Amino acid sequence: ALRVLKSADVILSEDTRHSGKLLHYYNIKTPLLSYHKYNESQREHTVLKRLKQGEIVALISDAGMPGISDPGTELAKICVDENIPVIPIPGPSAFLTALSASGLSTDEFTFVGFLPKHAGSRKERLIASASETTTQIFYVPPHKLGQFLEESSLIFGDSSLGEEIQYKIWNVRFIVAEKSSFLGGSLFLDAYESFWRGTLGTAKEAFSTRQPKGEITLLIEGNSNSSVETPSESQLEKDLRELISNGHSLSSAVKLVAEGTSMKKKTIYSLALRKFVKKTKADDSD
Repeated sequence: ALRVLKSADVILSEDTRHSGKLLHYYNIKTPLLSYHKYNESQREHTVLKRLKQGEIVALISDAGMPGISDPGTELAKICVDENIPVIPIPGPSAFLTALSASGLSTDEFTFVGFLPKHAGSRKERLIASASETTTQIFYVPPHKLGQFLEESSLIFGDSSLGEEIQYKIWNVRFIVAEKSSFLGGSLFLDAYESFWRGTLGTAKEAFSTRQPKGEITLLIEGNSNSSVETPSESQLEKDLRELISNGHSLSSAVKLVAEGTSMKKKTIYSLALRKFVKKTKADDSD
């Protein structure tokens, strides 16, 4: 890796300030050119031109492997289309590092990466992951961890809510491993790196008052069942009653229950009106 960085004509870097420290440490004089998600489409023409002129272009990312939830995928596609050799220099990757030490199945796994920003798209992706039997791997920004744990526990299952909840499939195990820094093909553990193991329920409690530093690699054990079961009407009623008794409004309770199942919100809302609104009126008449 150091030989390539020294012999390259230019180094594409996700953050030139960060990478500059690495080059300075190894006394590498190769010029840096910023290349990140906000400018990679604008840089492609310039980089392609330099490659066609015979220059050696190296690409590095701040942490992890270029092209794996980091800039590089589109550039690799263009090079392949133009018959320009793409030579990877493999090094540690955050999700493989976490997976290897997780104790979860490594025979098959699904790398999801970062979830979509849109709430509806996030729910769809989580529902899809919840039905898969393979280990699920996510990247989560530290400021989004609370949101991830809340949304995923509703869909994957929170063991503290009881195993009898049919659509909350199984007790989920997962590992949080804060992202490492990778320098020159070797793994240098970040000062903040740590591993945490537990259920989604205990994770919500553990991280409710503290925010980890650095991006998080989060693994969830694969579903032991092949499909998500549809909750019974009595189970839905039980979940709604529990939420309402804890202070949620009817609409809020319906929304939360709907987020934890593939059933339509409209169906659950109709059930809630039938079970709770009429009952409330009957109680008032007494």
